[in-house]
Amino acid sequence: MGALPRHQAFVDRLPRQQLGEALVARGLITPKQLVDALDHQKEKGHKRLLGETLVELGFVTEHDVMEVVADGYGIPFARDIARIADPRCIEVLPREYLLEHLVLPMFLVRGTLTVAVAEPANFYLVDELRTRTKHDVQIVATTAGEIRTALDAYVPAANVFVIDDIVGEIDEHSLSVVEGDVAEIDDLREVAGQSPVVKTVNWLLWTAVHEGASDIHVEPGDRRLRVRYRIDGRLFEKADPPWKMAAAISSRIKIMAGLDISERRLPQDGDIHVMLDGRPIDLRVSTMPGRFGEKVVVRVIDSRASLVPLERLGMTPSLLVRWKDVIDRPNGIALVTGPTGSGKSTTLYSVLASLNGTDRNISTVEDPVEATLQGVNQFQVNDKAGFGFASALRAMLRQDPDVIMVGEIRDGETAATAVQAALTGHLVFSTLHTNDAVSAVTRLVNIGIEPYLVAATVRGVLAQRLVRKICPHCREQFEPEAHMRAEMEAVTGPFAQLTRGAGCARCRGSGFAGRVGVFELLVPGESFTAAVARGASLQDLAAIARAAGHRTMRADGFEKVRDGVTAFEEVVLATAS
Repeated sequence: MGALPRHQAFVDRLPRQQLGEALVARGLITPKQLVDALDHQKEKGHKRLLGETLVELGFVTEHDVMEVVADGYGIPFARDIARIADPRCIEVLPREYLLEHLVLPMFLVRGTLTVAVAEPANFYLVDELRTRTKHDVQIVATTAGEIRTALDAYVPAANVFVIDDIVGEIDEHSLSVVEGDVAEIDDLREVAGQSPVVKTVNWLLWTAVHEGASDIHVEPGDRRLRVRYRIDGRLFEKADPPWKMAAAISSRIKIMAGLDISERRLPQDGDIHVMLDGRPIDLRVSTMPGRFGEKVVVRVIDSRASLVPLERLGMTPSLLVRWKDVIDRPNGIALVTGPTGSGKSTTLYSVLASLNGTDRNISTVEDPVEATLQGVNQFQVNDKAGFGFASALRAMLRQDPDVIMVGEIRDGETAATAVQAALTGHLVFSTLHTNDAVSAVTRLVNIGIEPYLVAATVRGVLAQRLVRKICPHCREQFEPEAHMRAEMEAVTGPFAQLTRGAGCARCRGSGFAGRVGVFELLVPGESFTAAVARGASLQDLAAIARAAGHRTMRADGFEKVRDGVTAFEEVVLATAS
């Protein structure tokens, strides 16, 4: 238990006996503890306040002292202010001011701003708050630690933005107040900070996260500004703001991402860190100059969506058992393959979460780190500083790891280092961009790994795609066409009818809601391993895998179609070669 901060000298304005007697009267300390604390003060030369001394000795908590102090001044005492504060009110004062004076605006009701303070007797501070905020101010007392916790939650850094629930605050009038052509950089900077533009961008970010969008596309056209969201892998038009807001909206996003708003001829990339519903969300921003203005794409990385238990990824029970056997091996390489957007990172995070424990040192090197895994050592690559996948992996091997995750094997150097790690007793996970599981083996050979080393280290390859799930609110039975039935029954056997989504308001008329994985798992057997070691071709390896009973992603997908999880067209499109 730490001591009270030294800035809380207001406690000394309460006579020591009054504070001590109040604590005794409440049963928070005993008379003997009060005497001991006073004696301790004398030994220290009165350099510590009584409240600080009591906390230091462990007789009371900081909350106990502050509650008694608040009662002495006749003001309320507040706990858990981070949970009840309104983020919109916090923004009425600069973060630097809040930290310097340890105050937290909590909520505004009928013109009166309630502010939590750590110095309730500082009347000059209260007067200054009234002047700065132009509101009547009512104060409540809390501890300095509570205020710091709230500030860390809502405004942890200068480049972290709070996106609050502002649904309903954007209307047609507020979207059209930016008039005239905004061309000058100074004008852009000013307009980008105005309330309608800020509210519009906040609303776009808020709705994108709450609707599960992975990307936001802001696309200026010929006298039209279109905003689309990518949800469940498909783009949907979301908003049509006034065309004259295009430059202001793109500039606001660029300012949030720390980009140069004066540069409109070259592409730029940046990051935005936001707090939404009390949790951090990372946004990757990419701008591209176009004929009618800058197109902006914002990738939404919601850590909550990235952490999915293995059992909920969509694997069949038999495949899940085999995959768990692969990831429980003491060493070797396990790969997850598929194109961008196929859910590889989500699968790897699920694997690491299932392996995470106090008896293992798990380390990752990623680009970017998409979710925080408690208890896992995660490292972000920095190619500009020379800290790429290969160099990071070499350094990581000197950190005594048990399990290693490399975000992606992009080159022969990274692949060689991963193989060396597997040969020296480590379990290595990584991803490759290949169409299927068998192709991952030949891909490693093609980037420079000797076939016999591939055969000796690869323990399993999981290939995957994401397909949309049928909306549960508008599902209906139908009779499939003859070619659909024939193609599916060759894999699944006979079935009665199939299921599809008719389209409703909840799924935006698409008939789908959410996504699920379709998988194929290659666990090399003796014949397959021997073929790899002698440098067999991709066609030969595929034939050996089929002979050993290897099931393809399309077969896994057709079983999900038969079971009413997804649609035939989804599987065919996702697994097309």
